[in-house]
Amino acid sequence: MQDIITMSNKELHRIEILQKLIDKRLFEHEAAKQLGLSVRQIRRLRKAYKANGAIGVVSKKRGNPSNHKYPDSIKELAIAYVKQYYVDFKPTFACEKLSENHELTISRETLRKWMIDAELWIPQSSRLKRVHQPRNRRECFGELIQIDGSPHDWFEGRAPKCTLLVYIDDATGKLMECQFVKSESTFTYFDSTRRYLEKHGKPVAFYSDKHCVFRVNKTGELGGDGVTQFGRALTELNIDIICANTPQAKGRVERVNRTLQDRLIKEMRLMNISGAEQGNQFLPEFMDKFNKQFGVESVDSKNMHRELLPHEELNEIFSWQENRTLSKNLTLQYDKALYLIEDSIDNRSLARNKVTVYEYFDGTIKIKCDNRELPYRIFDKIKKIDQGEIVSNKRLGAVLNFIKEKQDKNDEKRSAGAPSRQHLGEVSTTIIRNG
Repeated sequence: MQDIITMSNKELHRIEILQKLIDKRLFEHEAAKQLGLSVRQIRRLRKAYKANGAIGVVSKKRGNPSNHKYPDSIKELAIAYVKQYYVDFKPTFACEKLSENHELTISRETLRKWMIDAELWIPQSSRLKRVHQPRNRRECFGELIQIDGSPHDWFEGRAPKCTLLVYIDDATGKLMECQFVKSESTFTYFDSTRRYLEKHGKPVAFYSDKHCVFRVNKTGELGGDGVTQFGRALTELNIDIICANTPQAKGRVERVNRTLQDRLIKEMRLMNISGAEQGNQFLPEFMDKFNKQFGVESVDSKNMHRELLPHEELNEIFSWQENRTLSKNLTLQYDKALYLIEDSIDNRSLARNKVTVYEYFDGTIKIKCDNRELPYRIFDKIKKIDQGEIVSNKRLGAVLNFIKEKQDKNDEKRSAGAPSRQHLGEVSTTIIRNG
């Protein structure tokens, strides 16, 4: 009786079928079909069941080590290597290094089990889950503005999918700025942030995720060492940018996005709004209604927004800026085009010096040195965009399809990698004069 209790359900089911076979309530081929075995196996099991009872159905290998089991010496050696060299490695990586450096080939799942038994690895299921506790709102209006982009089918198929940029005040929960754009990019955030500053002034800080517009994880980026163009612009305006480590950390704007994906979509459906342009015209009315219904009073009535200073020219600050070194011939490369600085006595002294290239949202390009604008000519050397470079360029964003369509028509233009390709126009391939 004890043997039957310790049997698996599969083995108990076999005994039931075999008993019916012995009682002649089933034919051999019927029993084989029900158990998924051959007739020959059914005959062998019936013989064992008659001779030894239920224990005859149990596998003879139960309780014995597997034929594929590693020797204990291999286990001890592997754990010793892990403790000595790879104590902070994950099982998969440690397995690769054991094979690569010690010629010790082991299944990664086997090594994972050994490391768990040796308390060198804690499985995911046994780890304490991170607790995301709520935090209090900031006390003052304008102290912290949460920003986020929400890509969604905002017009329910009546227009292409797009992204809604959302700016919400942490203290009051009020929508401060919203705008429909094709995608999250440096220039779309430049435009929305400029609208925000002109309307409300400068907040103390913006709170964002780790999107590449806000943060880089390697040095040598075009905006400076580890600084994006957006971060550089905020630094010039004396506004902090804080990047949240998790979506829960900026939960206020995340929850608002879900609310907007419900209420805003339905409001626009009732208004028969079928495009981003119409949507942007409707947003101020919707924001006023939303803020009256869901906005709260801040703990402190003080407004932390600051006025823009006279020298803070937003058109200059919210431009794409890259530093270049002038050659001895007073030339520089930018966006795969050769820029020829006007040859003059004053400009000749700038050879081998740093200059800054400013590219504006409308596609205008200026070259400056110490705030002095330098006249230039452009010699465009690029006849056709390489498709591989189009795919690999991370700054294309939503304009990739536009660039590809233009290329298919054999239009001659410069690289699609420039930041303002959202406002691409025809670019001459001959020498042209600035202005």
